[in-house]
Amino acid sequence: MQIQTNFSLKKYNTFNIEAKAKQFVAVHSEEELKIVLKNHSSDKKFILGGGSNMLLTQDIDALVIHVDLKGKKVIQQDDNFVWIESMAGENWHELVLFTINQDFGGLENMSLIPGNVGTTPVQNIGAYGTEIKDTFVSCNAINIATQEVKTFTKAECNFGYRESIFKHEAKDQYVITSVLFKLTKRNHKINSSYGDITKELENKNVKTPTLKDISNAVIAIRQSKLPDPKELGNSGSFFKNPIISKSDFDKIHVLHPAMPHYVLSETTVKVPAGWLIEQAGFKGKRFGDAGIHKNQALVLVNYGNATGQEILNVSKDIQATVLREFGIAIEAEVNVI
Repeated sequence: MQIQTNFSLKKYNTFNIEAKAKQFVAVHSEEELKIVLKNHSSDKKFILGGGSNMLLTQDIDALVIHVDLKGKKVIQQDDNFVWIESMAGENWHELVLFTINQDFGGLENMSLIPGNVGTTPVQNIGAYGTEIKDTFVSCNAINIATQEVKTFTKAECNFGYRESIFKHEAKDQYVITSVLFKLTKRNHKINSSYGDITKELENKNVKTPTLKDISNAVIAIRQSKLPDPKELGNSGSFFKNPIISKSDFDKIHVLHPAMPHYVLSETTVKVPAGWLIEQAGFKGKRFGDAGIHKNQALVLVNYGNATGQEILNVSKDIQATVLREFGIAIEAEVNVI
């Protein structure tokens, strides 16, 4: 383990923002992580995973610890289910493909989501009708202050829509080192009801979809809408889809009858943030090297040399305009550093 100083983080964040770390070290095992945490107990620390869900607006005046723990394995299985443990530094999409190739079901709708496994419970990532919490069993995490290992059960994680205990009560207290998933071996619950997936399967004339069919459909959809971070800096969906009260929605819907929506309960409605942003006129707009993607208004992009602050300014302009035009507040899903 070598600690480097004044280290560029451009290759370590999917927005490809140029920012420097005061100090930087990559750890490849739980033991290395414990040693670094213990030896630098008094230092300010910043935990870095795949860099896929953050916007760097400044240099990091801290010791940046890049969690690069690798490995995945079957912990146990029976006739119907298999329990897979993945280390935090594994690429999420590669894990999804690994499970599909073994015919293990549950993660296929979340194909091609950028980032590493360790950060998936933090956001309770999800796509096309599924979320991490649907297959999550537990995760192991190391306490930053004491270096003790704690196992968090699903109930203890307090999962919500893009929410977890790691964004609130346990924020900045733990480093997730591995995640345990329970997947199906047979009688898979194929979730193809999401509109875009249904359409993609119809286009491919797939009547009885397999796990791989669902994954391929999701990949095709995401590639048609979302830019590859390796080619165009971005962090996927920048905003959460707002959830508003039904009474508020009814008032807004009268003024905007074409507004798509999803009824979540008798009292709450989810509205697509991408539609709101597009209607506000931002889709495809560019402000210097910061902009909104031409195919998906939810995605903010770095066309080359945008700073994090420039992208943040665009996001604030979007939020203010949507609030003014629709009376709906949209919240950033990306963590702004």
